Amino acid sequence: MILRQADSADICLLLEGTFPYVSGGVSSWVNQIIQGFPEYRFACCFVGSKPEDYGEMKYRLPDNVVHLETHYLYDPAAVPESRPMRGNREAFRKLTRFHTLVREGVVSEERNRLFTELVSQLGDKGDLSERAFLHSRESWEMIADQYRGHSRDPSFVDYFWTVRIMHAPIWVLHRIAENLIPARLYHSVSTGYAGFLGALLKRRTGRPLLLSEHGIYTKERRIDLFQSEWISDNRGLVEKNHTEMAYFREKWINFFQELGRECYQASDRIVALYDINRQRQILDGAPPERTRNIPNGINLAAMEPVRAARSEDIPPVACLIGRVVPIKDIKTFLRAMRTLANRLPEAQGWIAGPEDEDPEYAAECRALVSSLGLEKHVRFLGFQKIAELLPKVGVVVLSSISEALPLVLLEGFAAGVPAVSTDVGSCRQLIEGLDEEDRALGRAGEVVRIASPEALGNAVADLLTDPVRWHAAQQAGIRRVERYYTQEMMFDAYRGLYQGLLAAGDEDAAARGGR
Repeated sequence: MILRQADSADICLLLEGTFPYVSGGVSSWVNQIIQGFPEYRFACCFVGSKPEDYGEMKYRLPDNVVHLETHYLYDPAAVPESRPMRGNREAFRKLTRFHTLVREGVVSEERNRLFTELVSQLGDKGDLSERAFLHSRESWEMIADQYRGHSRDPSFVDYFWTVRIMHAPIWVLHRIAENLIPARLYHSVSTGYAGFLGALLKRRTGRPLLLSEHGIYTKERRIDLFQSEWISDNRGLVEKNHTEMAYFREKWINFFQELGRECYQASDRIVALYDINRQRQILDGAPPERTRNIPNGINLAAMEPVRAARSEDIPPVACLIGRVVPIKDIKTFLRAMRTLANRLPEAQGWIAGPEDEDPEYAAECRALVSSLGLEKHVRFLGFQKIAELLPKVGVVVLSSISEALPLVLLEGFAAGVPAVSTDVGSCRQLIEGLDEEDRALGRAGEVVRIASPEALGNAVADLLTDPVRWHAAQQAGIRRVERYYTQEMMFDAYRGLYQGLLAAGDEDAAARGGR
């Protein structure tokens, strides 16, 4: 669906499950980047799961977004007709060879050559069209051979349908790549499906591909898949080896790892928010020479009136700003509120974020509030404007089991709010400092173990009940964000990337005859 249309763009953002339909840190960053470069014409290509998983747009499109189109990976209307056909045996032989190389986990010239050759055959008239994959005998034989040779799960039916469901989005992404308006540069904000789309576009157009990862997509999908209940394990009790992951869970994890590896191989530049994630990218297949770190940056001028709106008093409010989803571990925050309320009876726990992404989990969280007797202490606020919320907050709390470099902590610091966070991503770096010079600025709060509600609750209580400690943490956070995490620093870094990649892409296109 095309909602705003242009014939071309300078930069095309490839967005999976984020801006402009989902609020949160990554979406805020995308909005920030677009508005930070008014000299460029942006196209946004949104890729989601199913239309019913998303509501109205959560962001007003900036004026320099000249094109927006939305696509859904699991759209029943797009499935080709069910009619048997003959497949190209040589094409499926090459596909089998490619999967063998993928299974070996080594990136090689042969693997990259095969990938380029295979994706060129994905179109409706190609030897690896969606219809050929779904309805040819050669495809059936390949899947059956792979099952016999590699599956640890006894159910061929589950194996067959897992393979089909897993690979179906590939043809959706290929169709998007075939029809997307031309851009001088493609910028993916994750690996996964959006990143794979970037790899297809790079090979199709020859234009540069920039990848920015906030969290590591494969790591987050691994967490999601470990928590998923829909993945079957058909082994009997005697057959199960509890040191092994369920086969289909492992297969899905490997699939997303390979999507990521193809994106890394295709990307001209690869950005992480901090060095631990950059090293993880390299381990997952990113060429080291293409990687660099660019931390998030805060618009300090916009946050000054927010800080000025604070009263002299320390509000007894612990606020978690984020989506109500399992990866944010809202339940640990709620259990921590029981500890906090026991020590500070007037304390309030606010959850400021949407509940529509995982309604079942949100319902469980509300039920937990009741079972803990926290009805007078906990409020679900839904999406809130940061500028109106932060002056009323005493401590920003982050209870996540996975993060990267959370904007919410930086926004809190800029607004004069200390933080208590689990030890995930770069949160320790943000709160305690990265190096000796940074650590000399002081601690901007506390860091606790993952899934430790009592430690989390006590750390919040310690801050809220000790004004000297609280004010010292407040000042440390303000100094840290002003020195290391400004919007200007981030924009300068991306400006250099954009200018360099656009110039190189234009020069290369001219050499190839203006394509």
